Amino acid sequence: MTVTYLHPSYFYLLLLLIPIVAWYIWKNGKTSPSLRMSTTETFKGIKKSYKVYLLHLPFVFRILALIALVFALARPQSSDNLSNKNVEGINIVMTMDISESMRAEDLKPTRLEAAKKIGAEFIMNRPNDNIGLVVFAGESFTQSPLTTDKTALVSLLNNVSDDMVEDKGTAIGLGIANAVNRIKDVDAPSKVIILLTDGSNNRGEIDPLTAADLAATYKIKVYTIGVGTNAQQAPIRINGQRMMVSVDIDENTLRTIAQKTGGRYYRATNNESLKSIYQEIDQLEKTKIQVTEYCKKNEEYLPWAIFALSMLILEIVLRKTLLRHIP
Repeated sequence: MTVTYLHPSYFYLLLLLIPIVAWYIWKNGKTSPSLRMSTTETFKGIKKSYKVYLLHLPFVFRILALIALVFALARPQSSDNLSNKNVEGINIVMTMDISESMRAEDLKPTRLEAAKKIGAEFIMNRPNDNIGLVVFAGESFTQSPLTTDKTALVSLLNNVSDDMVEDKGTAIGLGIANAVNRIKDVDAPSKVIILLTDGSNNRGEIDPLTAADLAATYKIKVYTIGVGTNAQQAPIRINGQRMMVSVDIDENTLRTIAQKTGGRYYRATNNESLKSIYQEIDQLEKTKIQVTEYCKKNEEYLPWAIFALSMLILEIVLRKTLLRHIP
């Protein structure tokens, strides 16, 4: 809820408070004693009445009343906004390989950690998208369904590790099929799967190309990313031991998956290239969708008017009772 003012020009009236306060100070400084005495020694031991400390309170009440009256005249209004606007938003399932080979250190600090970090940046740069997260190794499961809660999604992404799936291997077909199942029934003009893997399909009951045909049936684009150095081998740390493993990326299959579904295939050989790939996908996949917003205004001047009236009443009561002047 936001508060606006229908007549903000009335706030210029507050400038009148400056001469009013100045006049009050000048007037009280010029006040002459009504009773002249030769000496005040007799009254030195007498304590001041509490009324002395209340002398200026009526004036304070009057100033507060004038301020509240100006706010009431300015017509404060609270509003809940609703309007029609076009934003860019699509449905995306990020499908990430978490097999043991994702520990390879050709991307820094590892392939998996680089993919998580750059993937999180991609997520936070897509505020209007529904994004889900599927992970796979020898089997596949959904880490997060489609959501617009980017903070929660990034938290779930950060919790991803290569030991979440006990079944070893790389089931690319299962990963795609699981992602398709998560997004196929969504009523949206654009549906996308971003598949990231560093290997070739060697597990699972579903062939990757069969899964690609399934995605194409539901008009789901699949962008495939092969992660790994162009060298024959990459360093990896397993059980505390650093060793070299072969880089085995089935680029032909990943390229075919992308072609079947209208997506693209990318190769990420380092952190910078992976980041640029996500940036390119970010630019490619932007679909205009219409979002309806409304604006309901409520008048909020009444509390200010009541406050102003209360201050005036307090001033009058105080002047007529405790601070009453006797001629």
